[in-house]
Amino acid sequence: MHRIIAAVLAAGICASAPAQTSPPVAAGPVLTLAEALARAGATSPAQEAALANVRAAEAQIRVAGLRPNPSFEVQSENIAGSGIYQGLRSSETTVGLSLPIELGGKRSARVARAGALLDRAALDAEIARADLQLRVTQAYTDAAAALRRLDVARDQGRIAADTLNAARVRVAAGRASPLEEQRADLARIAAEGGVERAARTAAVTAVNLGRLLGTNVAPMDLAWFDRIDSMGPEAAIDTRSTLAAAAARADLWAADAQVRLSRSQRIPDVTVSAGARRLEQSNDVAAVFGVSIPLALFNGGHAAVDVSAAQRDQADALRRLALLDAEQAIAAAQADAANAATMARNMAGPALAAASEAARIARIGYREGKFGQLDLLDAERTLADTRVTAIDALALYHDVRARLERLTTPASLSTEDHR
Repeated sequence: MHRIIAAVLAAGICASAPAQTSPPVAAGPVLTLAEALARAGATSPAQEAALANVRAAEAQIRVAGLRPNPSFEVQSENIAGSGIYQGLRSSETTVGLSLPIELGGKRSARVARAGALLDRAALDAEIARADLQLRVTQAYTDAAAALRRLDVARDQGRIAADTLNAARVRVAAGRASPLEEQRADLARIAAEGGVERAARTAAVTAVNLGRLLGTNVAPMDLAWFDRIDSMGPEAAIDTRSTLAAAAARADLWAADAQVRLSRSQRIPDVTVSAGARRLEQSNDVAAVFGVSIPLALFNGGHAAVDVSAAQRDQADALRRLALLDAEQAIAAAQADAANAATMARNMAGPALAAASEAARIARIGYREGKFGQLDLLDAERTLADTRVTAIDALALYHDVRARLERLTTPASLSTEDHR
């Protein structure tokens, strides 16, 4: 009679241990990925730095368009000498202005280069925004995956506790050895440690996501994490429109503008001056005019032009390399995304269904005395590993999709017109 009662109790305990539980419905508003991206964009220091760089480039255009300042000159001659030149009796004082006149299109060349740097700064702001979206998406994925792993760890904890209770009943009824109870207790201890580790990881990922958003993380949209978009034939992507290609073109345009500026600086500027000279002895005043032209005897600007031309060639080569790298990275990311989607579907679908069915059969067999405890523990462990693998596959899928979206983000600023 005692054995029958113990078997009934064990069967009830094992039947109540689910293989997979749904997460509790969280109260309050759910933080979607789109809302997380919007919050991060409003508080990101990287965005602030990029916008400040744009403002600096705009100011640099104004600086480049300014003309050289005139100079006020005062010159006194024939003073503190000997004879009739003692003191100020024979001094000649000249007061005048000198004005540099830029030749060779230096001012327009400076403005053109500043405009190129402004376009590059604007592209840097777009790149910073795309990088931030990737970082937030990855943090959101990590936090959602950590919550799913915590659900699995808690389920394993409950299953291990129920298995320990069943083992104690079986040992008390004399249907199993004390070793079975010790084995179940070890499994319970390991499961409790897994819950602690999973909870700590979930808390850290949530805090990291909250740091990016500048606020506490609300309940997350776990339905988004479980969803796998259909992966049809990949559409052709024009790599020339991507941010990486646009940035490389902007660098090439800036290098072209620097070559133009270096060539303009080879033409010497002229400085004209005009003033009035007062002669102390006669108290007369006379006009003074002058022209100053530098002689390019030692530095004719050829070396600077050569440096700029070499840097322009380098920028052109880097532009072609950026296109090649973008094509390779996009092709690899597309393949990785398709593979991750296939793996996620298999692990979250057929593999998980098979593991769940195996665990269900093991529970029934254990309840009816057809399977031993090791068979049950192995089935439950396989189910837990399959659930974790499915979560890892989903996390990999979302990460690869985010990286692919970052690689294919088009640039809103076109630099083709500057060539």
